[in-house]
Amino acid sequence: MRILIVEDDPLLSHHLKTELSELGNQVHCAPNAEEGLFVAKDYPNDIAIVDLGLPDRDGVSLIKDIRRAGVRTPILILTGRANWQDKVSGLDAGADDYLVKPFQKEELVARLNALVRRSAGFVKPELCADKIVIDLLAKKVAVEDVAVELTAFEYDLLEYLVRHNRQVVSKQRLLDVLYQDQEGDPNTIEVMMSRLRKKLTQAGQDNPISTIRGQGYIFELNVS
Repeated sequence: MRILIVEDDPLLSHHLKTELSELGNQVHCAPNAEEGLFVAKDYPNDIAIVDLGLPDRDGVSLIKDIRRAGVRTPILILTGRANWQDKVSGLDAGADDYLVKPFQKEELVARLNALVRRSAGFVKPELCADKIVIDLLAKKVAVEDVAVELTAFEYDLLEYLVRHNRQVVSKQRLLDVLYQDQEGDPNTIEVMMSRLRKKLTQAGQDNPISTIRGQGYIFELNVS
């Protein structure tokens, strides 16, 4: 997953980034609402974690601005405020769930996974397309119950295309998914896409990814 964390506490932000990155996620940390809004609008994120107590303005107003910008990324509120009014304000602003500090890492991860699955229209912790099964929790792929060995980038490419099946995804969008705010070589996408197709077809799955000349790539199978 690509996770945006908007949190001004540097220690908590560091811990969250470390723990979530160790699970194979790509994590961007923003220390204030201004940077958080920029990243939410300009980069493809699977989910955002937003603290309500930000230094430049309240997290509730940030959530409202994210939604006004048309960004539908699921949002999980982190709050040290225990009163129900703050929770309701956050949810009314457009957040999808909240978690009160202090919290257990396992609960945070479970909530993030559940929100991402739900936002994509899936409730199971796996995606299925023809012979392909993607285990979202273990980040593993199988074709007809036989494991397919993918690199981390190959897995991220496949998961993103599957989550956006039947949609044309541009090469630049995929570069943003893999590298976020770092520079990436467009030729890398072509190489990884070729390897990904080869691994899937060698495992017994007819090639599910088509190239749309001048536009990008499309995963053409229905997903359940």
